[in-house]
Amino acid sequence: MNRYPLWKYALLLVALLIGTLYTLPNLFGEAPAVQVSSAKVTVKVDPALQARVESLLKEAGVQADYVQFDGNSIKARFADTDTQLKAKDAINKALNADPAEPTYIVALNLLSRSPQWLTALHANPMYLGLDLRGGVHFLMQVDMKAALTKKAEALTGDVRSMLREKNVRHAGISRDGNTVLIAFRDAEQRTAALNLLQAQIPEVTWAPQGEGSSLQLVGNLSPKAQVAVQDAALKQNITTLHNRVNELGVAEPVIQQQGLDRVVVQLPGVQDTAKAKDIIGRTATLELRMVDDSAEAQAALAGTGPVPFGTERFIDRGFGPIIVKRQVILTGDNLNDAQPGFDENHNPAVHLTVDAKGTRVMKEVSRENVGKRMAILLFEKGKGEVVTAPRINSELGSRFQITGSMTTQEAADTALLLRAGSLAAPMDIIEERTIGPSLGKDNIEKGIASVTWGFVAVAGFMCIYYMLFGLFSSLALGFNLLLLMAILSMMQATLSLPGIAAMALALGMAIDANVLINERIREELRGGATPQAAIHAGYERAFATILDSNVTTLIAGLALLVFGSGPIKGFAVVHCLGILTSMFSSVVFSRGLVNLWYGRQKKLKSLSIGQVWKPTPDAAESTAA
Repeated sequence: MNRYPLWKYALLLVALLIGTLYTLPNLFGEAPAVQVSSAKVTVKVDPALQARVESLLKEAGVQADYVQFDGNSIKARFADTDTQLKAKDAINKALNADPAEPTYIVALNLLSRSPQWLTALHANPMYLGLDLRGGVHFLMQVDMKAALTKKAEALTGDVRSMLREKNVRHAGISRDGNTVLIAFRDAEQRTAALNLLQAQIPEVTWAPQGEGSSLQLVGNLSPKAQVAVQDAALKQNITTLHNRVNELGVAEPVIQQQGLDRVVVQLPGVQDTAKAKDIIGRTATLELRMVDDSAEAQAALAGTGPVPFGTERFIDRGFGPIIVKRQVILTGDNLNDAQPGFDENHNPAVHLTVDAKGTRVMKEVSRENVGKRMAILLFEKGKGEVVTAPRINSELGSRFQITGSMTTQEAADTALLLRAGSLAAPMDIIEERTIGPSLGKDNIEKGIASVTWGFVAVAGFMCIYYMLFGLFSSLALGFNLLLLMAILSMMQATLSLPGIAAMALALGMAIDANVLINERIREELRGGATPQAAIHAGYERAFATILDSNVTTLIAGLALLVFGSGPIKGFAVVHCLGILTSMFSSVVFSRGLVNLWYGRQKKLKSLSIGQVWKPTPDAAESTAA
C-alpha cells in the first residue's frame, strides 16, 4: 500500500543529484575580474589577444586564476581587488598606447568562483541583478525633437526625388524646422505636386499657401505620424543599445523602455562608471559614399597635392588611406538587413537589403557610376573608418552584395557591423547610479539570512508539532529549495532582491501542503484507521485540496508575470516556479521518505506525528445524545 516502485526512488535520486549539481555554483560567490573588449567596431577580439593578455600579466608579475576568451571579450579572474586593479593598469597601458583614442576597453568586472569542472558540465550560477551584484544604472532621455527633425530631412529628400521622377517643376524645396516648404511658379504645377504627394506620402498633411508668384506647399507630419516616428526612434535606440552591449559581453544587461521617451540601462558587474558610459555610448552610424579615384585624389594620397574640394581622407580597413566624397548616398536608416553569404564565384560576400527610398537612390547612383567604387563607412564618436569599398559592376536595386578580398569570418563580421545600425535620435544620461560590490554583498548576506532563518523557523515548528512527520516535511522543504535554485540556475535567470523575497514566500507556502497532509493523516487516525491506511488516505485525499490552493495561487502569479515588469516580473518568475516545485516536493518527495521509513513495517501500530486526540466513549455517547 505504502511502497514506491524502484523507478520512483531512482527518479527522486536523480532529481536530488541534478538539484545539488546545479545549485552548487551559486555557493562559490564571485571574484574580481578584468574584462578586455573592443573599443572600435572594426577591431576584433580573438584568441591571439588572450595569449597577449596572459603574456602582459606574466610580465607585470600578476597572477591570474585563469584567462579565458568567451567569443566577445577576454576575461581574467583574480584572487583580490588589489591584484585586479594592478592587472587593469598593466593591461590598459600596454593595449592602449593613446589614452585619448583607446583601441580596447579594459573594465572591472566580477566572475563566478565556480570550479572549472562545474563549468564544463554547464552548471553555472544564476545571474545576479544590480541590487545584488553591484554595477551601474543609467536613465537616458531620447531627444524626440531630433528624431522629428531627422524625419523631416528625410522627407525633404524623398519629395525632391518624387517630383523629379514625375517631371513636376518646382522653384525650390527647403525645410523650416520640421516643416517642408515647396515653392512653385504656377498653380498647375502646385496642384499636380499636391495630388502626387497626398497619394505617395499620406502621413504628411499638405496645405497650399500664397498667391501670385509666391505659391507654396507646406507639409507637416500628422500627429499620428509624429507619435509613430517617436515610437520607432525609441525602439531603434533600444535595439541598437542591445546590439552594442551584447557585443561587449556584459552579463545580463537590462535595457528597457521607461515612459514615452526614456530608456533604462543596467549593467550588472560593471563597477567603472566611466567605462560603462563608454560602452553604452558606442553606437555607430553607417554611411554609403562614392570613392574619389581622380588624379587629384591620387596625388593627395601620394602626398603631392591637397585633398580635392568636397572630399575627405579616411582609412580603409586593411588597405590604408582612401579619398571619399562628402556627399552621403545612403545611411544606416535605409538598411533593412545585412547577411553574410557567397557570390556567384563562391567567394565570401555580404548581402544587403535596403528600403524603398534606398532602392530608388541605389538605382540612380549605381546606374551613373558603373565601374566606380562605393565606400561603406562606420562613424563612432565623430570618427569614421571605411569598412569596405567595393566596385559597382552593374545597376543595383533593393538587394545587392558587396564583395572583395575578405574571408568568411570577415564577411560575417562586416554583416554584423552593418546590422548593428545607428541611433535614430541622440540620447542624454539624465540619471546615473552606481551600486558597489560591497553593498551588493551586504544585500546577498541579508537575503540569505532571511531565507535561512525562515527555513529554520518553519522546520523547527514542524519538527516540534509533527515530530518525525515534521522532519519529513522539513526535508521536503529543503528539497524544494534545492530544486528551485537549480531550475533558476539552469534557466540562467537573473536573481534580485524581489526574487529572494519570493523564495522566502515560497518556503512558507510550500509547507502548507505538508500541513494539510499531516492533519489529514491525523484525522484518519482519529477515525480509527490503521496507521498504514491513514498514511495512504492522508496523501490521496489531501492532494485535491493541495492542487486547488496551488492552482489559484499560480493564477495570481501568472497575472503578475504577464502584466508586471522589472522587479515585479522577477518576483513572479520565482513565485510561479516555487509553486510547481513545492507540489512535487511536498507530495512526491515527502511521501517517498514516509514510504521508505514506514512502508515495510507490516505490523505498524503507531505513527510519530504528534498528539492525536481521540474521543473517549463517554464523550462519544454525550455527543450522540
